[in-house]
Amino acid sequence: MSIDKSLLDEVALSEEEYALIVERLGREPTHVELGMFGSLWSEHCGYKHSKPLLGLLPTTAPHIRVKAGEENAGVVDIGDGLAIVMKMESHNHPSAIEPFQGAATGVGGIVRDIFAMGARPIALLNSLRFGPLTEPHNRYLFGGVVGGIGSYGNCLGIPDVAGEIYFSPAYTQNPLVNAMCVGIVETGKLLKATASGVGNLLMLVGADTGRDGLHGASGLASRTFGDEKELRSAVQVGNPFLEKSLLEACLELAQTDYIVGLQDLGAAGLTSAAVECAGKAGTGIEIDVLRVPRRETGMTPYEVMLSESQERMLVIVKKGYEDKVRALFGRWDLHSDIIGIVTDDGLARIKEGDKAVAEAPVALLTRPPMYRLPGVRPAWLDAEFDLASLPDIAPESAADVLVRLLASPTIASKEWVYRQYDHMVWTNTVIPPGGDGALLRVRGSKKGIALASDGNGRYCYLDPYEGGAIAVAEAARNVVCTGATPLAITDCLNYGNPEKPEVYYQLEEGIRGMAEACRILGTPVISGNVSLYNETAGEPIYPTPVVGMLGLMDDVDRRCTMGFKKEGDLALLLGNLSNHVSSLSGSEYLEMVHNKVAGRPQIDLDLEQGLQRCCLAAIRQGLLSSAHDCSDGGLAVALAECCIAGNIGVKVDSRPGSRLDAFLFGEAQSRIIVSVTPQNRKKLEALASEHGVTMKMLGSVGGDSLALGREFSVPVSRVAQAWKGGLAAALR
Repeated sequence: MSIDKSLLDEVALSEEEYALIVERLGREPTHVELGMFGSLWSEHCGYKHSKPLLGLLPTTAPHIRVKAGEENAGVVDIGDGLAIVMKMESHNHPSAIEPFQGAATGVGGIVRDIFAMGARPIALLNSLRFGPLTEPHNRYLFGGVVGGIGSYGNCLGIPDVAGEIYFSPAYTQNPLVNAMCVGIVETGKLLKATASGVGNLLMLVGADTGRDGLHGASGLASRTFGDEKELRSAVQVGNPFLEKSLLEACLELAQTDYIVGLQDLGAAGLTSAAVECAGKAGTGIEIDVLRVPRRETGMTPYEVMLSESQERMLVIVKKGYEDKVRALFGRWDLHSDIIGIVTDDGLARIKEGDKAVAEAPVALLTRPPMYRLPGVRPAWLDAEFDLASLPDIAPESAADVLVRLLASPTIASKEWVYRQYDHMVWTNTVIPPGGDGALLRVRGSKKGIALASDGNGRYCYLDPYEGGAIAVAEAARNVVCTGATPLAITDCLNYGNPEKPEVYYQLEEGIRGMAEACRILGTPVISGNVSLYNETAGEPIYPTPVVGMLGLMDDVDRRCTMGFKKEGDLALLLGNLSNHVSSLSGSEYLEMVHNKVAGRPQIDLDLEQGLQRCCLAAIRQGLLSSAHDCSDGGLAVALAECCIAGNIGVKVDSRPGSRLDAFLFGEAQSRIIVSVTPQNRKKLEALASEHGVTMKMLGSVGGDSLALGREFSVPVSRVAQAWKGGLAAALR
């Protein structure tokens, strides 16, 4: 047995994996089969390094309707015969090469995952990471990604309501572009991606097939970048107007009884869509590639099966209903073709007319080898750094440091970004982008759903376990601050090369931390994506698990927002009151002022649980005027954001502990700043005591400055100018 190593490299298969394919097939694979195995056994499709670890995550609860990983997206029952469908996915590698199209097609792909289940997409979120904007190439990537997201989402008419953006040198060569979509569906009308029913027909609808996206799954998303690789052809090109027609047509089709399954063509194109649908049903499929409409001449069966051309759906049509389905698509000006049939032999048989070019068992194609590797704890995790050895901040410079932090791209307002997105289309958006979490009303009821995305790569770099737990906790805290109960998460796990023991350790510990937080906070993982091999020239990104959180509110009129409301209200801190120097671990302040990423981030999940329950109860009882998660930048930044949002000042009487920097800019977890009327203070104290949560008086709302005792007083207008203009200034 011999194989050209360059062919294996093209499909990202190892020699050992090729030998396993030959052994299981009983022969050497054909060229088309090799491409199909490479795609379906890739990390992107097969999850061969991550699936053994994903089993650590809690995935069940009474309100979860679909087992995680079994369908295109997760499903949460919200009552009244309705369910929320949601998923998050990455488009990191394509966006590093072609930022506009990479991000745009990332949006298109995640939207198709939602309407493939019969759900109408109602919201988009995104989580983005870039290198410092001081570098021209990073500014190019940033502008292209934001433009691609806005262009595609706006054309589809889906509001982009929330997200987060971080900047760090760790992402200079590998930006992260994680897209999340949320849809709504009647629980009895969910569709599945299954090719059941022998004799039923495989119909391809949407765009013609081209050569774009070849090896996107096996090459672009399943190995590290190399300077010698030209991967531009692996980036797909999107057409959002065609996708809009496809979306509406498929939702109309979902109301009929013409079909048994629906699946989008994403990674690995027709190969993944058809073979995985057959795998779920325990059937086989036969496809004739000559029946696949093409927009380029001379395409080979290999190219047809592996093309990742966008805006295509595979429909499993009940035999005898093909004319009705074709007529429905025709009304939407969509071209559709019967390209194959469901069989009973368990084989994926690919033909070019009368010639068979591939014939392999579906079960073999969909069951790649799984790797459970021994992780090695990275040496830097045991390196000691004494945070107390750093000089404390001088009181006279505290205001300037606060202004610098507020203007830093990671903390500054992201209005420059989200004003390019239409976040009010459909008029369901009750709390728009810019707060802790977005809130959308559920039409026809008083209910609302809250949405947030969170993750901090610095924390995960310093402690993968604690960082994973913090990502879940902060996402939940953000929806809690709106008044919604956290229900479930979708995630995207962004890491480097898992074949490196240190990276595998980060991945495993990150998942363990997330799992523990999900168990304690009652937020199972219902869907997600793993994006590995995020590194260039041997340099990985920070381990960056991103969490998309869904919360539910019974009455949107009882929502809460982050801005201080009125003169005379009391500002209080709920939760962790520690001002220890350890709170500077992994903080924005530590990196900006001291140029260090050091320390050990920590979270007490039992305290977090009590804090969230206390805050929710207080909002439901109408005790709070405002609530705001205290996170990046610490207490001073959070207070400034409350002042900016409410256009009113605050006088903080609370005194710092031994260090001013830790008091102002430490990023201790499990803290929420709230404001209440003086009359409600005692009621809140009683509620906090009931939930085992400490409460501290910070000061009083009023005036036009953010004042901290004698240490500093800075006008709200100054902090607002820095915060609102920081990102735009960094792009100039």
